[in-house]
Amino acid sequence: MTDSRETKKVIGVRRLKEAMAKPASLRIITVANQKGGVGKTTTTVNLAAALSMGGLRVAVIDLDPQGNASTALGVEHLENAGIYEVLMGDLTMSQAIQKVKGFPSLECVSSNTSLAQAEIELVPMVAREMRLKDAIDELATQRIAAGEPLDYIFIDCPPSLGLLTINALTAAKEMLIPIQCEYYALEGLSQLLKTYELVKKRLNSSLKLSTFVLTMFDGRTRLANDVADEIRKHYPNELIDIPIPRAVRVSEAPGFNQTVMTYDASSPGAIAYMSIARELAERGKPFDSNVVSINYKREGEIA
Repeated sequence: MTDSRETKKVIGVRRLKEAMAKPASLRIITVANQKGGVGKTTTTVNLAAALSMGGLRVAVIDLDPQGNASTALGVEHLENAGIYEVLMGDLTMSQAIQKVKGFPSLECVSSNTSLAQAEIELVPMVAREMRLKDAIDELATQRIAAGEPLDYIFIDCPPSLGLLTINALTAAKEMLIPIQCEYYALEGLSQLLKTYELVKKRLNSSLKLSTFVLTMFDGRTRLANDVADEIRKHYPNELIDIPIPRAVRVSEAPGFNQTVMTYDASSPGAIAYMSIARELAERGKPFDSNVVSINYKREGEIA
């Protein structure tokens, strides 16, 4: 009898019927929220996978010492060199990046166990807040020279507002905040926004709070709807109003070293993430004055 894990492994990655829009330039998106368990890593890896399936060149930087993004993408990270060595100056980003198996245009710079001490080791370093930015600039330049420019870089932050997160915000062009549709979801958001404003003022004037994503949404509860309404009221332009449902498949996928996009592409969670990825891509494409409206697909995406 075939083990269910093996069955899931051979499904493979399928391209979408309709390619996603290429951005006008490289989009570097930091996914941040100092509250743990809000779907930050899940959002990072699934949006990256969906955009790659849409024909775009995507890289994920796993800046969380827990290494969950690396695990979800099936990238070896416990012993190999990764983002820690890049931040310490021992490797370039180009040397540390790895291909994600099954995805022709998805790559990952993994976390490893050494990253936990990076917060302390960065303190005495010159330009400590700029280490990640410099490394990303090197990677982007190298890919342009090779004729294979990246379209997206996602940075998965740890659940804190320390030097790693500051590095991520300094390196990024955009910040994406996943908001859990549960109790205490908005608690701490004000502190995150203060950090964002401080980084924007002192270190990265081009940083933009571009996107909110609603995660773990249960439409049957009044609480989930109240949280969603609060975000809609205060951030109507930044919110991608396609809630990610609380779903078993989304939670199961990392246990098989997969994103939900390959684990079960027809599940409600996968469909929601695919829809969010497509809207995210549409928001970043070159402006076309002839386009009046966009009809985002929510079903039947996979060819």
